[in-house]
Amino acid sequence: MATRRDVGYEDRVGSSGALDKPVSSVAPRMGKAFEALGMRTAGDVLRYYPRRYADPSNLTDISGLVVGETVSIVAEVRSAVIKHARKDGAPRVEAEITDGTRTLRATFFTKRQGMAQHMVQSMHRGRRGLFTGKVSVFMDQAQLTNPKHDWFDGDDDVEQRAREEAGWPTPLYPASAQLDSTKIRAVARLVVEPLREDELSDPVPASVREARRLGPLRQALYDIHVPRTDDDWRRARHRLRYEEAFVLQAELARRRARAAAEPATARPRVVGGLLDAFDARLPFTLTAGQREVGDELARELALPVPMQRLLQGEVGSGKTVVALRAMLQVVDAGGQAALLAPTEVLASQHARSLRALLGDLAEGGMLGGAEAGTRVALLTGSLSTTARRDALLDAASGAAGIVVGTHALLSKNVQFAELGLVVVDEQHKFGVEQRDTLRAKAAASPHLLVMTATPIPRTVAMTVFGDLETSVLTEVPAGRSGVSTHVVPADNRPWVARTWKRVREEVDKGGRAYVVCARIEGDDDDGADLVATEPVTLGDSGAAPRRPLRAVVEVADELRGLPDLDGVAVGILHGRMSPEDKERALADFASGAVPVLVSTTVVEVGVDVPEATVMVVLDADRFGVSQLHQLRGRIGRGAAPGVCLLVSSAPPGTPAADRVSTVAGTSDGFELASFDLEQRGEGDVLGASQWGAATSLRLLRVARDGDLIDDARADARALVEQDPELAAWPALQAAIDARLTDSRDEFLDRT
Repeated sequence: MATRRDVGYEDRVGSSGALDKPVSSVAPRMGKAFEALGMRTAGDVLRYYPRRYADPSNLTDISGLVVGETVSIVAEVRSAVIKHARKDGAPRVEAEITDGTRTLRATFFTKRQGMAQHMVQSMHRGRRGLFTGKVSVFMDQAQLTNPKHDWFDGDDDVEQRAREEAGWPTPLYPASAQLDSTKIRAVARLVVEPLREDELSDPVPASVREARRLGPLRQALYDIHVPRTDDDWRRARHRLRYEEAFVLQAELARRRARAAAEPATARPRVVGGLLDAFDARLPFTLTAGQREVGDELARELALPVPMQRLLQGEVGSGKTVVALRAMLQVVDAGGQAALLAPTEVLASQHARSLRALLGDLAEGGMLGGAEAGTRVALLTGSLSTTARRDALLDAASGAAGIVVGTHALLSKNVQFAELGLVVVDEQHKFGVEQRDTLRAKAAASPHLLVMTATPIPRTVAMTVFGDLETSVLTEVPAGRSGVSTHVVPADNRPWVARTWKRVREEVDKGGRAYVVCARIEGDDDDGADLVATEPVTLGDSGAAPRRPLRAVVEVADELRGLPDLDGVAVGILHGRMSPEDKERALADFASGAVPVLVSTTVVEVGVDVPEATVMVVLDADRFGVSQLHQLRGRIGRGAAPGVCLLVSSAPPGTPAADRVSTVAGTSDGFELASFDLEQRGEGDVLGASQWGAATSLRLLRVARDGDLIDDARADARALVEQDPELAAWPALQAAIDARLTDSRDEFLDRT
């Protein structure tokens, strides 16, 4: 086991234990390597937790190692021999280590024959140790090159204490090529051993610790870095997970309390206004869910405190109508509503949809417009000077009760007569500064409605949107026939040929077809927010390299030459096109002039063409579960049923194949979101932009720790009810400032 003597450190963290001292004062010459992993102070080292623990009595399964990763494994030596380079005769030691079933080569380069002989003598058959290095492949054989090795048997004159510790669980940390797990473990121990409880500020109040039976913070930190038994580190992890959840939930509760304390203008429903007129002419019946959520919004808009609500709805559940009814209530009460969308395509789609739903109610003051009508203004960066001037005037004068736009709404020269409601669509696309810039355009705090079409598991909603009330739409409006989904093996030519025949059949019936690709052009290396290809493990013997992703331009050319699509117009749509070309492509697709549209994922959200009945997703195994579900939601939105064909080359049994088959097997977005969360973890599911530069969650895992998050949420809310600003809890305030500011603050402010 690594000790101070092993690594050559002195006991540089004395009894004073100043945790804000630079890590270089504890580990000279390695400060930059620690900083590269985010550890700048001794306190950072304490909070850099082990990823897992190795049991010296159990060997690591070599087949699960991933090429390119830096790993720490427990293995036994099978053999070790000295070989010499042909060119200069330099010696090297080639050892074969094993997990009892498979073997892995460990190669050690040295310039001295004596050193090589000493290494071979120490690596006797059956000796067990911890080997740390980067997994690579040489001559078709996996190997570790110059791995660090740490013996478990206490030989080589290691002091008696190391012999005792040889049976303890071995913490394994996320490491780098410059800093291996052994060194991190040694420095963490140097920091924690002399530490006293009175040198720590515990963010969890004593009353909460006592009620939850949580031990002292110093003991938890010691046990997570220097455990003597598995129970030690498990108990420490639970305690530190709770602390993490509690700090996060305390800040969410504090923000919730601050929002509730802000004054807002009440926007009660007005009898005989726009909303009543709109409801009277609706050509369809609202679902029970739409009515229930609408009533919730109506009640909260009528209060003199700002509404703070998250509306999540299944694909096609009718969120737009619910949001529009809330906007009309605000307009009736003398206010304006701003709808912020992430892309020009989506903003334009929203404006068209709102105008179509409102009819002459959206033509206030115009020839043929309803007497009590308003206007829907569209403001995007690509508008002509005249159109932009008109939109700005409508927003500033109040003539436009509803203003839809992209980031252009945030410009300094955009003014509102009386902004009363901010609706943010696809909230994860925006940051805190953008949202607050828009809200600041209101004289009083406006009401806020956050919408997302991505179903969010309850545990994620508690952790990310914990300061918002949540409403959920799960019903699909009547008249929609749904979508059937099938997986098409990419290497099965008859199935692929049948795919394009199916497209032709739908077009001949008056339908439209999306064909989704991951790239724009064949030489374009940029994916469209795709899931990374699964890494090759040592157990994937003979795994074939993946073929290049299909691209919009080349696929469109191929389809135009297919006999099955002879005479069918094929268009393209992607993010590099000009706004005018995008609009034209969508208009031609919607009208049926160009019934087949080859596109990137720009159509993922918001594009509404009821005649679209078929979607083909090429390289479907390279997309995420949520993305596939969102794409599928673009079809089957009218009376005709939809069919989604997922073309995949993923081998059966792989995670990619599981993703695709799971999407094909269910249309329940919440079930898919839970599956995605379990498979990929919250950092990946929510995205780097949602979590900040690095995930704020270190030990807490929302897919697993729902009950613990519930407990922490209840405790935090009770504390904030007593003290809304947490003034009596400086340690908790300090923890919030330290852990949830800067880039991580954005994670919280996604709400």
